[in-house]
This record gives sequence, structure tokens and C-alpha cells, in this order.
Amino acid sequence: MYSLKMENQFVYTKKRSEFGRQCIFNDEGPKNIDNLMPNKALMDEYILRDPVHRGIQCSKTYAEHDLNTIRAEYDQHSMNHAEGGWPKDINPLDIEQTMRFRKKVEKDEMYIHTVLQLSHPMEHCIFQNNAVNIYELYFTDDDQSALVERSKSRTVNVFRDPSAHKRPIHHLSWSPDGGSRLAVTHCNLEFQRAPPDLSTHSYIWQVENPNKPELVLQPTVPLVCLEYNPKDPHSLVSGLHNGQVAFFDTRRGGDPVELSSLAHSHRDPTHQVLWINSKSGTEFFSASSDGQVKWWDVRKLNEPMETLILDMTKGEEQSLNRALGASCLEYEPTIPTRFMIGTENGIVIAGNRKGKTPQEKLGATYKTHHGPVYALQRNPAFVKNFLTIGDWTARIWSEDCKESSIIWTSYHRSFLTGGSWSPTRYSVFYTTRMDGTVDAWDILQNQREACLSVKVCDEPLRCLRCHEYGELVAVGNDRGTAYLVEFSENLAVSAKNDKALLTAMFERESRREKIIEGKMREIRLRVRTRQSEAHSAGSRDSRPSVPQQSAADIMLHTAEEEFFQIIEDEEARAAGKEPEIPSAEEVGPTD
Repeated sequence: MYSLKMENQFVYTKKRSEFGRQCIFNDEGPKNIDNLMPNKALMDEYILRDPVHRGIQCSKTYAEHDLNTIRAEYDQHSMNHAEGGWPKDINPLDIEQTMRFRKKVEKDEMYIHTVLQLSHPMEHCIFQNNAVNIYELYFTDDDQSALVERSKSRTVNVFRDPSAHKRPIHHLSWSPDGGSRLAVTHCNLEFQRAPPDLSTHSYIWQVENPNKPELVLQPTVPLVCLEYNPKDPHSLVSGLHNGQVAFFDTRRGGDPVELSSLAHSHRDPTHQVLWINSKSGTEFFSASSDGQVKWWDVRKLNEPMETLILDMTKGEEQSLNRALGASCLEYEPTIPTRFMIGTENGIVIAGNRKGKTPQEKLGATYKTHHGPVYALQRNPAFVKNFLTIGDWTARIWSEDCKESSIIWTSYHRSFLTGGSWSPTRYSVFYTTRMDGTVDAWDILQNQREACLSVKVCDEPLRCLRCHEYGELVAVGNDRGTAYLVEFSENLAVSAKNDKALLTAMFERESRREKIIEGKMREIRLRVRTRQSEAHSAGSRDSRPSVPQQSAADIMLHTAEEEFFQIIEDEEARAAGKEPEIPSAEEVGPTD
């Protein structure tokens, strides 16, 4: 290859006379311009100063100089980055769709080459942002010291019902965007006690602004329950007082976007609705005291996708007349086909949606409380263990033990109305009572009494909901006031070995209950055997037989004899006598 080089030159001329006059230099000796001679008269006027005062410093003299290095000029830029790069048919909020799309792209042949080409400019940009991390933790390997903070709480905010007639709060729901909003439903469920001009509004509050609600939900019928979509902070579903379910979109205002038809809805108030894990993210299910559980899709609320009647009678066709009224629901996204239902007569039903028949869908049952089950929730870390709230106690159950709970609280003087596990500290749960008290329980620290009891208000508390970060708890009372209570850090932060200790506790208590259940089965079998033998012996005898006692009467009689025997032994020890040991014939067969 050859290159051509072009030189551009320009020549111009100018006369010497145009440069000015020529300078001529030569050598020349010095010249005396002026000579000042000394004057002695002035010398006589001069006076010597004696003594002379001079100020000096004993330290060194320093000079101060200012300088500055070459400074780099900085310019600030801001950028708003949203989720991008996805096709139109891919929902970035759906984890399953994004995972399938990533796997599809990674199988492409050009994927590796494209990544290698983009790695160099990306590395260059990363090095430009290289800086010193002033918040770096240098001692992460050391064990964290145990928190010895005293349990305490404080009321952060109070949200009052803006309507003239105050209505009870029946449900609370935190928004999924970090819990910046709180949805509150107001409804009077007392039969024919509500005044005709009672407001049907419910509210969504900004947590930091208790003066005015951010959005007023305006259904035609009061809302009993309201639940945020865990994947979309603008979508909510609710259950209404007349049994319908509604879908709200906060971007479209406070009116319902979709409403189920009255013919295909529940016959009684819808007590709870919960979103379920689905590919579309638009499915949920509802429960009511009419004994039905319905599965819905917000895109088509004309009729439910599936209906399940809570009739536990086996071998017969399901009937709504025999159905158990549902009071609460429980759903764990990690086991999407299973759910739990709390009923009005104190029974908890463990269901499986994969079952082909209603009997298969309604599996195990747990006799939990003497009255309605007001709250039901699985432990966030141990899904086999769940918490139930009802009558005067809170109970912790294991799926393997169906006859009795493994841990329970003592009976309170007032009814319990709600409860929830702490999402961050797995051994802590909170309960609300009719006397306006919130109790914080830590079963690793104390199982006999609550770690902290807070008198929030004088009115009965109806519901409770924990914030996802664990420190904030929202409660609502009968006067339509919601309180935001902040608990101390030791009730919200888990220690390093808490999970191992809680695992050992649940396993130990479950093993103990299984042993007791086995013993009770043996006792019942032995009693039935005795009754059958006595009945056969009585049938051979011509004389009229004595009425046979039931198994419960025999067990009660045995317990009474053992109780009075223990009292007599204690009295004998107190008197200084040896207690009488009954013979083998008196004791009977050992259990």
C-alpha cells in the first residue's frame, strides 16, 4: 500500500521599513547624576536611646504556606432503572416465567459468545466504580453476642375510623412493597344491630401518615376481609358481608374492578380470602361460615373454578346442611397444593387440593378448641407445626400428633381473638385478647407466661398482623382504631442457634405426645376388651346383668382412685408414717 503526503506551504514578503526604526547599541562609561554630602548639623540633633526595648520569641519561627493539588472535576448524574429486557408476553414479577425464559436463552448457541463480548466493557465499567467500602465488617466470623435487651414496646401510630359511626376492625393486611401501606376493613357482623346509615367504606393508610387515608375503598356492601397480592402492591381481593368476593386495583380508584355474582357466591359473610401460588398470579380462595371453600380467578369472577363443601361425613354424598362453618384459612406458598381450614366448632381440617374426591381433599382433622378457631398459621420455618388461637388459649400443633397439641399456653381470664407468628424470630408469636392486651410469647425463653404484655387500649382487640420485618405489629379494636406497635429488637432478631433449639424442642414435644397417644390407645383397647368379656359373661348368666360402664367412666373412676391414693400417701408422709403400698390385685394391670 502507498500513502500520499501533501505539504501545504505559503510564502509571503514584507519590506524592512515596515518593521520600525533600527536599534543601534554602543559602549559608554558611568555618569554621576547627583552627589549628597554628609551634614554634621544633623548629626548633633541625633539622640541615642538608652535602654532599648526589643520583643523576641523563644520558639522557632515558622512560615505558613497554602497549596492545593490538581483537583478532579466531578459531575453528578442520576438514572432511574426499571425491570427491562423482557418480551411483552413475559411477566417480570412471575418467577416461573422468568426462569423458563432464562433457560431458553441460555440454550442458544450465541449466548456464550455474546456474554464473552459483553464481559470486557462490563468489567471496565465495574472498575470505574471501584471504591473503598467504609462499612465493611472485618469480624464476621466471630459469634454474635446474645441479646440481653429487656423486652419493651411503644405505640408508633394510631389510625382511627374517619366515619361518624365507629365500626369494628375485622382484618388487616400489609402491602408487599416493604409494608409501606396498611389495608384496614371495617364491618359490623352483629346480626341486625347495624344502623341503616352505617358506612361501608374501608381504608388504605400510609404508615407514616395517620391523619388521612391514602385511598378510600367504596364497595356497596361492607368488607369483612381484605388481602394484598404478594406479587403486586396494587391488587387486592376482599370478602364481602353478603358472601361475594371483589377485586380492587388501587390505580383505578376505590370502586371494585370485578365482583362475583351473587348466585355463585357464599351464602354467609366471607370470613377470609387468601392468594394462592399459581402461574398467572391471579388465583385465590375464600371461606365462609356457610361451610364452603371456593377457588376463584380475578380474571373471571362470574363463577368459582372449584367449590368444596366442608362435610366430614364419610360414605355419603356431601350436603351443605351438615357442613362445618369456616372461620379462618391458612395457606403456605411452599406447599401449594395443601391448605388448612379453621371451623366454628373448634376443628382444624388439613386439606389437599390434589385429592380426587371430597373425602380425599378433606384429610386429617384436629380438635383444637372449645369454640371457633379465630387464627391459624403455620410456623415460617417449620411448616409441619402450626399455631391456633381460640377460646382462652393459644396452641401449637404438629401434623403428626392429631389428638393433642404439643405446646399450649395457660388459660387466660379473657377470650383470645387473634394471633400470628413473628416472620423473623421463629420462636416468637403474638396474641390479642378481649381486654385490649397484646401478648408477646417466646417459647424458647418462657412457656408459662408471656415475655411481654402490652395494654394497648380498653376496647376488645379483634385482629393482629405482623410486619414482614418483625418489629411492627398492627392490631385493630372494636372502636375502629388500628394501632401500630413497635417491639424491641430481641423479639424480632433471631440468634445463631435459635433454629436448632426450636427444632429440638418441637421434636421432643412431638415424641412425648406420640408416646402419650400410644398409651391412651392401649388403655382404650384394654377397657374395650374388659367390657366385651364382661358382656359375654353376663349374656351366659340368666340373672339380670348390671348396666355396663363406658370406657370414659372406667377411666374417670381409675383417675379418681389414683388421685385420692396420692393424697393419702402425702398425708401419711406428713404424719411420719409409711404409706401403704397396695397389692397387685388392688392395683390391677399396669398401663
